[in-house]
Amino acid sequence: MTNPYENELKALKRSGRYRERHVSDEELLDGASNDYLGLAHLKELHLKACETLNAYTFHAPKSSMLVNGYHPIHRNFEQALCEANGFEAGIVMGSGFNANIGLIEALGRKGDLILMDEAYHASGVMATRMCDARVEFFAHNDSKALHNALKTASEKRIIVAVEGIYSMSGDKLSKEILEVCERYDVLVILDEAHSSGVIGENLMGILDYYSILPSQNMIKMGTLGKAYGSFGAYVLSSHHISEYLINRAKNVIYATAPSLYDTALAHHALNYIQNNVMHLKEAIAVRQRIVKEVLGIKVDGLIVPIEIGDNVRVMELQKSLKEELGILVGAIRQPTVNRAIIRLIARLNIPEETLVRVCERFSHNRVKSRDE
Repeated sequence: MTNPYENELKALKRSGRYRERHVSDEELLDGASNDYLGLAHLKELHLKACETLNAYTFHAPKSSMLVNGYHPIHRNFEQALCEANGFEAGIVMGSGFNANIGLIEALGRKGDLILMDEAYHASGVMATRMCDARVEFFAHNDSKALHNALKTASEKRIIVAVEGIYSMSGDKLSKEILEVCERYDVLVILDEAHSSGVIGENLMGILDYYSILPSQNMIKMGTLGKAYGSFGAYVLSSHHISEYLINRAKNVIYATAPSLYDTALAHHALNYIQNNVMHLKEAIAVRQRIVKEVLGIKVDGLIVPIEIGDNVRVMELQKSLKEELGILVGAIRQPTVNRAIIRLIARLNIPEETLVRVCERFSHNRVKSRDE
């Protein structure tokens, strides 16, 4: 069979949804990546990670965690994350996508109910198709919709899956959602991929932001490839749930343990964040203020979604910004979003004057935030 997917590829090109890989251009300013704090550019963290690794006799995990791959580097980082976030136990995992798949597939058993925000990440949506639980999606960030779903649910074990900051809309989780979950005594999965390292008194995420102490029913999943400038993920929970995941999560049981270098790098990034909280919070606030003043959009983190609505147009705008201002922004199309958007990440590595110019480029596309 020759070119078995030719028609599908042609259809993607016609609709403006065709995707290609491009080698990262170091000459461009990066306004597209999720490296929110710019730590992926901080050489001192790389050197410290190498120094940590050089203290051991081997530099790769070699096997799954349950065979012989659980290294002191993993354990030390898990303990540091638990201390920083107030959880009892942690497990480092391969990636955010990998963690969501393993976590949700393992937790959702026959007779259970998973209630998931309709804007939850694609990895979580995919995981719901792999588990035996009944699955319902509720209106985005709508505490009343969640309350109504819980009120009529008959299952004894219910899991609610939400995000701290949503990856495309950039809005933060409503506190009322957490209050509803507490009232109904359900398990809560908090995907903190885009909130950990960006919001909160100590920059630890949404629970830190709301000054909520983790309960036995809360499970926090965070990624290391965003604010932490590394690669991988982690799941924090009670001892009980961690014990269960070690025994049931297939991504823990059957996969080689996470990279030792990336785990060490993330640990040094965590230390850096904790040692520079005030400076980082001030820099984040400056960028949020610029976006508010120029675009009129109040952003909760550093994700600035600018709705364009046309697939071809977003690609044209992305190209013109590279040529005019030397900056790369995200051109996000279906099926990732319902309507095409420019996704600008107001990273701390972007000079303030450049961020102003980029925002001015889109000021005519001003969309009022929900908080106005």
